[in-house]
Amino acid sequence: MYSVTANSQKTRSAAAAGVPAGTVSSASGTESDERTRDRVRSAVLEHGPVSAAQLGSLLGLTPAAIRRHLDHLEKIGVIEVKLVRGTGTGAGRPARRYVLSSQGQSGLGNDYLQIARTALSQLVAANGKDAIKTFAENRFAAMKTRYEPLLAQAGDDVVLRAEILSEALSADGYVASSHKLLGTGPLQAVQLCQGHCPVLELAVEYPEFCEAETEAFSDLLGLDVRRLSTLASGGHVCTTHIPTGRSSVEGESGQAQLRSAGRQLR
Repeated sequence: MYSVTANSQKTRSAAAAGVPAGTVSSASGTESDERTRDRVRSAVLEHGPVSAAQLGSLLGLTPAAIRRHLDHLEKIGVIEVKLVRGTGTGAGRPARRYVLSSQGQSGLGNDYLQIARTALSQLVAANGKDAIKTFAENRFAAMKTRYEPLLAQAGDDVVLRAEILSEALSADGYVASSHKLLGTGPLQAVQLCQGHCPVLELAVEYPEFCEAETEAFSDLLGLDVRRLSTLASGGHVCTTHIPTGRSSVEGESGQAQLRSAGRQLR
């Protein structure tokens, strides 16, 4: 009884304000859709490339509902479809997987993007292109300083160090994860993936950011790591290959041996 009365009061209040009948419930539905689409976008960011069925299961949505929201997000350019082969859907028949588009990536936390772009342009104009490299190295040197005490807790275990690094990156908004790959001996490795780049559009213009970040990871892990893909170069995630065939970090001499082993895998 209370809910009926409350709804009636809302309807009368809307009518008194000159709002057409049905607008209140419609607005509520729109807000609900927007919240659900935000959840879908976040799930695509965190789990992509991901199928519609997987998203529906993760979010508790019906196939019809998840398709409707995916279609809307694809239509406005926030997500896009990647066709993936070899997933058991039939010979030569690619499966549809969803990832965040470049537009969707750049729409996350870019309030100061134009200010940063202008500042970097002026930095290059005043000091030359090498100034960007120095700027990027300083930025990730600060990251290394913050992360080093966290990774030190893992001792010589490179796999655990990579896991802690992914957690630290996620806390800083990179939506990172680490995955141990199958392999034995020198073929053992971990892949570090980052689903979001807070400076994506700047990294597209200035690859020095990606280079400095890769070098920072190498220093933190004591290994010569290799970048397999980046968001800035068109990948759906940034992927870093971390060889773990020698899982110890033993000062400068140990790090040199680990870097040498990593180079042999290239």
